[in-house]
Amino acid sequence: MPLMVKDYTWTQTESTVYINVPLKGAKAGKVDILSTDEYLKVHFPPFLFEAFLSEPINDDKSSAKIGNGVAVITLPKRTSKLWEHLMIINNDKEKRKEIRERALLKYQEKTAVESKAKAAKKQEEKKYALEKMMKLEQEERDAIQKMKDDEREKSTAELEAWKLKQTQQAEEEAQLKLRHQRADQEKSKAVKKTHVDGCVGPRGGDGASREKKQVDLPAPRSAGNIQISFTPRVFPTALRESRVPEEEEWLKKQAEARRAVNADLEELKDLKEEERNPDWLKEKGDKCFATGNYLGAVNAYSLAIKLNRKIPALYSNRAACHLKLRNLHKAIEDSSQALDLLTPPVAANASARARAHVRRGSALCELQLYTEGLQDYQAALMIDPQNEGLQADAHRIRQIIQGSATDPDKE
Repeated sequence: MPLMVKDYTWTQTESTVYINVPLKGAKAGKVDILSTDEYLKVHFPPFLFEAFLSEPINDDKSSAKIGNGVAVITLPKRTSKLWEHLMIINNDKEKRKEIRERALLKYQEKTAVESKAKAAKKQEEKKYALEKMMKLEQEERDAIQKMKDDEREKSTAELEAWKLKQTQQAEEEAQLKLRHQRADQEKSKAVKKTHVDGCVGPRGGDGASREKKQVDLPAPRSAGNIQISFTPRVFPTALRESRVPEEEEWLKKQAEARRAVNADLEELKDLKEEERNPDWLKEKGDKCFATGNYLGAVNAYSLAIKLNRKIPALYSNRAACHLKLRNLHKAIEDSSQALDLLTPPVAANASARARAHVRRGSALCELQLYTEGLQDYQAALMIDPQNEGLQADAHRIRQIIQGSATDPDKE
């Protein structure tokens, strides 16, 4: 049976009643307040405060504030006048029970209406967000299609110009060849005439000319090999601290990733040359992210991933975009994929691993999976232990887990 609170205080003006209820050490989150136009209840186990009001109030405008161990309840009066008593003097238990039941029924109806209104508002917001996203995606598709059409028209014009130039060059070469043939024919006629006149011997002149041509030719070049030596790629860490096998494996994976371009995609046939380059698409995604165009950045990173699924930065950057768009499960999936590719762990990929851990930890905390999120933040701190921002975030998550801080989404 609850303990009834008797040490409350109340004051009034002609338009408002103020009631102060001591909470006796109870936390704000454990205080349940119910009010109607004729009834007020403040319940914080094991204590209970009930007020069967002597005059009706305007419940829609009533309010309650909790702080410093006191609940302050403000009740606007329906009629502007001073009350003689806060509660009804009648101690009839049946009447009190009837008022209590009637108040509970009104409260349930009010809660149901508010719940429906909240659900309808949430549905409208979701519908608006979906329509907005569809509109943005359509604009993005239209922009890409326009770029393709413009590029196709430009390529067609360049091809036509090239064909025209080739035709003109062919005509000029044909005319030049025809002039050379005519000149050779005139020269042949002159040589024949000279032979008939006996000025030049049939063999003497030709033999001398052939010998002269052979003498004028340069000697063939001698064959040989050129020796090339390459400078080995090394990490900027001391040999006693470096892990040579892991670093060599990481360099090998990076080289394979750059070569692992999927050239068999059907979509490539409509793309420009630079759009088939994952590095170019990554730079485009980075620019879109910097300008706040997160959907455009996701599209660029996704196309780059279709071309090359071995580059961890593409997954990590797309996870950052999903965080901005509140696609939390996709952010977790992309961050995990990036961490799988960032192996073996070496100094060259330390900062990238820390970023991927933080992004996955942020998404887990947004889903209220604070224990799992803290593990990712601790993994990032092991990589960068001097980062004050990471230390502060990890401390706040520990406070949320321990119950000494409130979740910002619930405030």
